[in-house]
Amino acid sequence: MNPGEYQTTISREVSLEGIGLHTGKPSKIFFHPSSAGSGISFCRFDLPEKPIIPASIDQVSEVFRGTTLGSQPRMVHTVEHVLSAIHGLGIDNIRIDLDGVEPPACDGSAKEFVDALLSAGKQNLSAPSKSCSLRESFWLEENERSMAYIPSNQFEISFTIEYSNPLIGNQSLHLVVNEEVFKERICRARTFGFLNEYEMLRSKKLALGGSLENAVVIREDGTLMNPDGIRDKDEFVLHKILDLIGDLSLVGSRIEGHFVAHKTGHDFNVRFAKLLCEKFQREMERNQEKMLDINAIREVIPHRYPFLLVDKILTYELGKSAVGIKNVTANEEFFNGHFPRQPVMPGVLIVEAMAQVAGVLLLSEPAHKGKLPYFVGIDNVRFRKPVVPGDRLEIHVNVLKVRGNTGKVAVEGKVEGKVVASGDLMFTII
Repeated sequence: MNPGEYQTTISREVSLEGIGLHTGKPSKIFFHPSSAGSGISFCRFDLPEKPIIPASIDQVSEVFRGTTLGSQPRMVHTVEHVLSAIHGLGIDNIRIDLDGVEPPACDGSAKEFVDALLSAGKQNLSAPSKSCSLRESFWLEENERSMAYIPSNQFEISFTIEYSNPLIGNQSLHLVVNEEVFKERICRARTFGFLNEYEMLRSKKLALGGSLENAVVIREDGTLMNPDGIRDKDEFVLHKILDLIGDLSLVGSRIEGHFVAHKTGHDFNVRFAKLLCEKFQREMERNQEKMLDINAIREVIPHRYPFLLVDKILTYELGKSAVGIKNVTANEEFFNGHFPRQPVMPGVLIVEAMAQVAGVLLLSEPAHKGKLPYFVGIDNVRFRKPVVPGDRLEIHVNVLKVRGNTGKVAVEGKVEGKVVASGDLMFTII
């Protein structure tokens, strides 16, 4: 696999300390490497039982002026900046130890968390990474707030904020969220608030640690109390994006898709993340139903040993696409002669394996049941890398056109995420 397709963790322990934004109490945070599949979790090591609180959407208990995980007394407040830093740097597995109920506020942004995590280094683990993405759009709307999900092969956010305060007004920003963009722009954006809200928050025992050192404070007339000004002309909307990334990270995996948000906060973000999880789970279940094992494949295509070159169909969508697997083992008959000292899967058999995945897709159509697919042409076939024993050949098929009993498909074979063969296959079904 390519480096980006592996799960990751940090290389060594690293720590920070400071004052909690809402509690106003000293706080220490320790980041620890964690194993593949363990995900992101918090440990309250100040409590006798040292409870572990997973950073998952079903652990959210409060969303007023921050995102809280767990239940009394096993709770962690204001986790969004920490989680945003972890997700923004592409870290999949990490344990976060806290000596209290809240991480340090630092400077009100995620920059100090990012700097600490970068100093710890990042390492790949042996397991493949997981990604949450959907094939269909959906949206959620309430009063003047809304968010939409649009399928995309990358993580994108478009965010709009609207405030009556003249300093902020209306701001909109679209970003493709990757590690570089997160480090350069998003992580530096600080928490902001209004001076006339400060006493209200303190009466609710919130913002007890708030100061000009960890927040941007705005007067009613639109002037800043912070003598150093703002860090970016888009700092206010950037901070909303930072918060959204932290809240969306609670889905528990990497994310692909374009999120279009309008005036949302933690409560709305979390509800949208829950909806995303539910839809993703349903889509995964539907995909599982469409998976075909070797016995099901034999029911669809007539090929048999030693010429059945498909072991599993991971997913398929009739008339559109399919993904299949050929596990290449040292026991394949063709390796006895191709070549005994340096076995390589013949290119013609790679093409045949790709054609068989296409055959499963085409013959799964009710109108084609029991028929035979025949090649009528092969175009643009290229072999980029040898396929050898131990490889897992992942075959992607996309239908280009179908007319009656003839058609054309684009095929691509991958090993560890790298394309090893590709081409266009023409066929007829008789």
